[in-house]
Amino acid sequence: MTTDSSHLDDDINRAALAYHAEPVPGKLCVTLTKPAETQWDLSLAYTPGVAEPVRKIAANPEDAYAYTGKGNLVAVITDGTAVLGLGDVGALAGKPVMEGKGVLFKRFADIDVFDIEVDAETPEQFIDTVSRIASTFGGINLEDIAAPHCFEIERVLSERLNIPVFHDDQHGTAIITAAGLLNALELQGKRLEDAQIVVLGAGAAGIAGIHLLINLGARPENILAVDRKGVIHPGRDDLNSYKQAIAVTTDKRSLADAMQGADVFIGVSGPDLVNEDMLRSMAPKPVVFAMSNPIPEIRPQVALALRDDLIMATGRSDYPNQVNNVLGFPFIFRGALDVRASTINREMQIAAVHALRDLTREPTPQAVLDAYGLSKLAFGPDYIIPKPLDPRLKLQVSGAVARAAVASGVARKELPAIYRQ
Repeated sequence: MTTDSSHLDDDINRAALAYHAEPVPGKLCVTLTKPAETQWDLSLAYTPGVAEPVRKIAANPEDAYAYTGKGNLVAVITDGTAVLGLGDVGALAGKPVMEGKGVLFKRFADIDVFDIEVDAETPEQFIDTVSRIASTFGGINLEDIAAPHCFEIERVLSERLNIPVFHDDQHGTAIITAAGLLNALELQGKRLEDAQIVVLGAGAAGIAGIHLLINLGARPENILAVDRKGVIHPGRDDLNSYKQAIAVTTDKRSLADAMQGADVFIGVSGPDLVNEDMLRSMAPKPVVFAMSNPIPEIRPQVALALRDDLIMATGRSDYPNQVNNVLGFPFIFRGALDVRASTINREMQIAAVHALRDLTREPTPQAVLDAYGLSKLAFGPDYIIPKPLDPRLKLQVSGAVARAAVASGVARKELPAIYRQ
């Protein structure tokens, strides 16, 4: 179990500062992929030898994938307006998080990253900056950009660029949540198309999650979104276009109203916002995804003491069923890059959902048990989402994404043999 003690917080804060500062500041560096030991090496790496690949790329821009690192390089880019749970701390303060994202890309999918922090006062400035540097990269991972600007930024960049643009706070969270939810509903004997769903939090993750669930078969009229002012319904006069798109006609106005009889609660909001009465009012065999970090919307020890018929997930690693975006974005980009996809479309996202869902049902390899100090791990209420250190993720999720890119016509390269199944 966890503790909220200040002593533990002080310990991790000191350790985190030391980790980031020593033995050299930061978490990423540039390393060489070619020899640079002799005069001949240097003449190939720079002048005069470098002129020949320059000529090739000038004549055919696609040759950049053959002669540079573009095809395995992703930009992790932020404006610093929604950094973790810290809010608008500014672009530079977001750099440790962007470097951390780079660590995860490299560790889990062997993808190189440049982290880029953009001081932009408007979405248009941010879009212009990213558009101008995009030719450097094989893909763009947008990160920690506040809603509603994040929706417009991703939409415009996706339309303007011919490389994948992916806002992980939207789609990464939505994909992992959907995979776990499909498994949880099956275990509870329920179907997505019949489920009454409450989504608390109508920012990037909440809105993207609703759209993905609808694409997977949920009925729009069965999904009630709740923000700080209550249930999102068409009668409100304070809704932006993104919230208007998820508004549902209902007489329910508060979170407590919405929770009555609900089969599913998805929280992407803040700590301790769901009380005991709300949980008690849910339908039999509910599914609760309380993903606020570090403190969930309702704490697992509270929820499980009240309802022994629920299945629960959180965003924390110290409870079962962690909704962790590292299960998605490295492998989604790996699959997209490996077939040189021009975008990450809905078909590729849905393929990732089903790959994650299916992987959880397969026998767990010993390597996973060893990594987590477990004697057994099998599909069930405490295992509805794969573990991040599962070595099968790279092949199965990346392969599913790559095959979906080919099938949907956005791949510009043949499917690698490793993904042909």
